[in-house]
Amino acid sequence: MYAVIKTGGKQYKVEEGDTIQIEKLEAEKGDVVTFDDVLFIGGDEYRLGSPKLEDVTVSGTIVRQMRAKKIIVFKMKRRKGYRKKQGHRQNLTEVTITQIGAGKEA
Repeated sequence: MYAVIKTGGKQYKVEEGDTIQIEKLEAEKGDVVTFDDVLFIGGDEYRLGSPKLEDVTVSGTIVRQMRAKKIIVFKMKRRKGYRKKQGHRQNLTEVTITQIGAGKEA
């Protein structure tokens, strides 16, 4: 069974046991987080929300807080002498999915 969840403005396809990196959540290592914005559940049979499934939650455990690799943002306008170089590292949270809970079946 797999699910599509929405968090941090992005959508992720997850299964039980998967480890995903998402936008930073304010929680400590080992805390249990619950994702309520479940858009789709698939497997033998599927359920599609409009826009989300109300009685389904996905639970996960926080593995670690981390930062992504640095990306370089370089802007330049040719023949104008304008150059700007900037770096960025995104804060991420690594979560292991522990349970996809389908509540009452519709």
